[in-house]
Amino acid sequence: EAYKYFGLRVEISKKLKGHGWQVLPKRLIVERTFSWLNHSRRLSKDYELTIASAETLIKISHIHTLLNRL
Repeated sequence: EAYKYFGLRVEISKKLKGHGWQVLPKRLIVERTFSWLNHSRRLSKDYELTIASAETLIKISHIHTLLNRL
């Protein structure tokens, strides 16, 4: 459905091989972001009726995460 609405292709990634520090591909950054969003209890299930309310709660969750890091 992501491709139909947004033109995005979704693919499940595998663990990177290698040791030490390396630049993360964008897909791992996206996966990490989804992991951070799952810390918000309300975002762990799809309770919202509209996309606008879901987007607002995602923004609130990110603001909460950023404020905790200050």
